[in-house]
Amino acid sequence: MDVSKKSLTEAVSRNIISAQQANDLLAFFTEQSQQKPTFSFTHVLYYFGGLIAIGAMTLFMNLGWESFGGAGIVIISLLYAAAGLMLTHRFAAKNHIIPAGICATFVVCMTPLAIYGVQQWLGIWPDSTQYQDYHRQVRAYWLYMELGTLIVGTIVAWRYKYPFLIMPVAVTLWYMTMDITALISGGDHSWELRQLVSLYTGLLMTALAFWVDIRSRHTADYAFWLYLFGVTAFWCGLSLQESDNEISKFFYFLINLTMIFVGVLLVRRVFVVFGALGSCGYLGHLAFNVFEDSWLFPVALTAIGLGIVYLGILWQKHEKSISERARASLPVPLRELLESKLNP
Repeated sequence: MDVSKKSLTEAVSRNIISAQQANDLLAFFTEQSQQKPTFSFTHVLYYFGGLIAIGAMTLFMNLGWESFGGAGIVIISLLYAAAGLMLTHRFAAKNHIIPAGICATFVVCMTPLAIYGVQQWLGIWPDSTQYQDYHRQVRAYWLYMELGTLIVGTIVAWRYKYPFLIMPVAVTLWYMTMDITALISGGDHSWELRQLVSLYTGLLMTALAFWVDIRSRHTADYAFWLYLFGVTAFWCGLSLQESDNEISKFFYFLINLTMIFVGVLLVRRVFVVFGALGSCGYLGHLAFNVFEDSWLFPVALTAIGLGIVYLGILWQKHEKSISERARASLPVPLRELLESKLNP
């Protein structure tokens, strides 16, 4: 439901609430919205600035830092982390929840750089690879940095409980599966292997996200980043699979339709977006390859589309009764999760 000043004014005009109650509710909803990520200019500035700072110490790290040596990198990393923790506490004290979460996430993102510095300092770094390759190459010896990041990320997330802290944890889990695969396979980086690893990693991460979603259904949205990276990895791995079989292509289409349904059910747009992309890709395959010379195909597709629209009308008419009967048969945790999504 979208509660706005206009809707509250309309409620006043219909004598549902008083003008004073409308003003009090508007102030309350405005205060509440400041604690949750929204597509507002303020929040865009928060995340844009935070991601620039995080990217500067991760994705965009250059070779200039190598001149400080291992000890210098460790010291500077600790100073940056200390500054991040100080800002986290300062923002939290002023109830600026989103900036506090971004600063806490910055601290976690400093962990792999600090561990890299320790390894350089102790002289146990295995080759001439630089830190800037951490986000670009698959290497088994990144595992120490990834394990350390998971430990620090888990501790910081447990201490501060900001949903954005799950982002570096999700990214690290994704990196770790790739590097563990390289370790087990003896450095085999074949394209087929990467596809399979991406597919199964995404599936496992999505299952983890669903478990987290169930556990945190009464609090904040801690599952968002796990869903985002999990579904992305799964869909990319699935879509890049080679297939000359029309049955397997149709099965791919059914999987994407299922993703759309799951996304609507859990109110997770990432499922819907990727499911829609996959479905459109399959329909494009039918139009340009299977039924390339058939004039009936566009007609049939139009009829199917209009049928789906009519199905939506029927669903809207009977949604309440169908939903209530369906939810009554579900386990209590799942029922509460769905109710929290449908009635936030």
